[in-house]
Amino acid sequence: MDPDGGKIFMKELAVQIVKALVDHPEMVEVNEITGNTSTVLELKVAKSDVGKVIGKEGKTAMAIRTILNAAGRKLNKRCLLEILE
Repeated sequence: MDPDGGKIFMKELAVQIVKALVDHPEMVEVNEITGNTSTVLELKVAKSDVGKVIGKEGKTAMAIRTILNAAGRKLNKRCLLEILE
């Protein structure tokens, strides 16, 4: 674990997962807002890739959030993913 409590780990995990899903991985940006007990990751992707990240009925987005929450539990942090358009 890195000295800043997993901050870099959570951001990089989100980036790697999303880059594997989209057609334009170079457009993936994650902005991180860190608090004491939670981290908010704001995800920006190319306009044409938003649907791929959200998935049918939001299932892909839910799966990404589940993975991030599971990883965050190991670090005693809550992780929230916001997909920005």
